[in-house]
Amino acid sequence: MRYFTVIYIVCFASSMLFGQTRTAPKYSNEFLSLGAGARAFGLGLSATSYVDDASAPYWNPAGLNKLKTDNQLMLMHSAYFAGIANYDFLAFATQVDSIGFFGISLLRFSVDDIADTRYLIDGNGGVNYDNIRYFSASDYALLLSYARKVQLPLVGDLDIGGNVKIIRRVVGKFASSWGFGIDVGACKDISGWKLSLMGRDLFGTFNSWSYNDVALNEIYTQTGNEIPVNGLEVTLPRLILGVSRQVEIGERFSVLGTLDLNNTFDGKRNTLIRTNLISADPSFGVEGGFKQMVFLRMGVNQFQQIKDFDGSQSWSFQPSIGLGLKLQELTIDYSFTDIGDQAAGMYSHVFSVKVDFYDAKK
Repeated sequence: MRYFTVIYIVCFASSMLFGQTRTAPKYSNEFLSLGAGARAFGLGLSATSYVDDASAPYWNPAGLNKLKTDNQLMLMHSAYFAGIANYDFLAFATQVDSIGFFGISLLRFSVDDIADTRYLIDGNGGVNYDNIRYFSASDYALLLSYARKVQLPLVGDLDIGGNVKIIRRVVGKFASSWGFGIDVGACKDISGWKLSLMGRDLFGTFNSWSYNDVALNEIYTQTGNEIPVNGLEVTLPRLILGVSRQVEIGERFSVLGTLDLNNTFDGKRNTLIRTNLISADPSFGVEGGFKQMVFLRMGVNQFQQIKDFDGSQSWSFQPSIGLGLKLQELTIDYSFTDIGDQAAGMYSHVFSVKVDFYDAKK
């Protein structure tokens, strides 16, 4: 598994390097950690080893090699915080030759209609609601992906893939940034088990921020806040290990079990497994299928320790359930996250649709 080892070493070394700088916060570009595809949400966001559709570039671009159709289009929508924020995902995947696949994905997370009340008080000291303006805080990511099968000494058949991602973040007319990063992943099937390794932001993802001094200067001066300056923000690498196995029960039923372990190398985080060097956040999922047409899913993730009002601490987690229906070339998936309000975040409904297209020339 030399390929897996190389990805691990690069992730660890890159995190150590960037972690020594003041431009590498622990939480950066967090909208890219939300997930993609209602199936994965229903399985507790554990998807790196089994993913086989157009959402593969998000989870593990090597999964494009498992695409079962010539072309596939996926659309996903999710609303957060009672509709205040919206998250959308659009992806297309296609087979380009006998061993190669290409994917393109677009993500958008946005909070719209934010009130700008800087000029609510007019020149006469009165309140003038007509002076309120509205803006959006939007995050975009474009992923260009390629995957293929390779033969390596001592390893044999191996699925590999990579992403080049371009990030655009805009906060009204006040601030904006452009970012660039690379992801690399690998998958290996061994005796019915699917193993995966995903290096996200492998060499660090860099966002160059610029601020509108004219728009911010007056209000920041009045409130005594420090006026931000243009700068570079670095998203540190992380390594995701995945394992899954599907078992057929007779001719009609199947059961899929999956586990992901999201590893970060920037010190102790609020996760289930944490040390001063590495923190690991596990996620689990189980899917039951009937005739590969109807699916029932459940999963759990986001294990965190929270402080209660009395000062005591307790563990929280986010359970989820999901349904899937495949009708020939059309697949409809739905998931409901945070059942019973177990986690600190609010629940969300997630819908996604996949459409398969076959090449008529074949």
